[in-house]
Amino acid sequence: MSTQVHATLTEEHVRAISEELGEPDWLLETRLDALDALETLPFPDVIRTPGRTWTDLSELDFESLVDPSTTTEHKEREAPDDAEVLSFAQAIDEHEDLLREQFGSVVDPQTNHLTALQTALFTTGTVVYVPEGVDAEEVTIRTTMNSQSLFNYTLIVAEQSSSVTILERQETGSDADAGDEGKYYSGLVELVAGENSYVQYGSLQDLSEDTYNYQLKRASTETYATADWIDCNIGSRLTKTSVETTLAGEASESKIVGAFYGHNDQHFDVDSRVWHEDEHTTADLVTRGVIDDDARSVYEGVQDVGSEAWSTNSYQRENTLMLSDESEADASPKLIINNHDTEASHSATVGQVDATDLFYMTSRGVSEHLAKNMLVNGFFVPVLDEIEVEELREDVNDRIEDRLQARS
Repeated sequence: MSTQVHATLTEEHVRAISEELGEPDWLLETRLDALDALETLPFPDVIRTPGRTWTDLSELDFESLVDPSTTTEHKEREAPDDAEVLSFAQAIDEHEDLLREQFGSVVDPQTNHLTALQTALFTTGTVVYVPEGVDAEEVTIRTTMNSQSLFNYTLIVAEQSSSVTILERQETGSDADAGDEGKYYSGLVELVAGENSYVQYGSLQDLSEDTYNYQLKRASTETYATADWIDCNIGSRLTKTSVETTLAGEASESKIVGAFYGHNDQHFDVDSRVWHEDEHTTADLVTRGVIDDDARSVYEGVQDVGSEAWSTNSYQRENTLMLSDESEADASPKLIINNHDTEASHSATVGQVDATDLFYMTSRGVSEHLAKNMLVNGFFVPVLDEIEVEELREDVNDRIEDRLQARS
């Protein structure tokens, strides 16, 4: 395991970050514990498919990618009056007890080497707090990365019988510094869905194509709660992202919808995971991706049904469309069933544009280039239809259109 980051990161760096944010002692200790654990923690799991090992992040030169002393970003937050959307520093001042209770409750800071690095170094973050019984309007968070590396943390707490829809967007500013090895962005999202609450969280990652991107988003649901995810990835040089839900309460639900579009030599490693821990829980995992040029993608979906998860429904579908002979894609769907009272299925397809559809369109006077673009637009419709936040739906559609217009 690489210790490049640990070789250049010091306790003084971590203490300086904590002091700048005015953090309490308990959070500083959490950061320092994560720092100490870096040497022994493994990197995120590597997906292995027949004949191929994908996305071993331990091979990255983190010493060149990560500058712990300089992190700069521009943050915009738009929120309704009935939900509290706070910077991390504001949340410490106004809701320290809530923060202490929920920070690290869904994602263990020491889950792996990169979550520990994130915990030790995060400098920017947002806390979304929706009180009991509140039906909040849309919340929008935009993060512009203006430095070589950035560590961003988002905590969402929806109390009993509340609801909220959230859009979070990440992009790179024109003045962002970059070393010879490129940039590094790390994002961690914890979502706590209280009893009978509803949360939809949508994300658009549109970072510059010299950026290495690692993100982990995880929800935990109580009884009758719903946690829905929309995870869209357009930018970055390399992305490894995992969107996960633990269905911990009876009759809770989760839908994980993913979309990605890679071109040039982009690399996408997209994972969806759900753990059914209580009875009558439901999960639906839907991912669609397009790759062109020399781009590469791999998808892993995991549905884990526990022994106490009676009368469970769990479904998974993943489709990747390849627009060039040089692109490379694979998929690894998994079912882990420990309860016989379960209805579950999974499917994954990887392939070129359907030759019959293409022939039908070209035979009626549509050029092959335009026909492929029309088929790609139609391919993404089932994902776009799931997005409740109009701004996110329009942004994703616009970026797909940009990619299609840029195709030669």
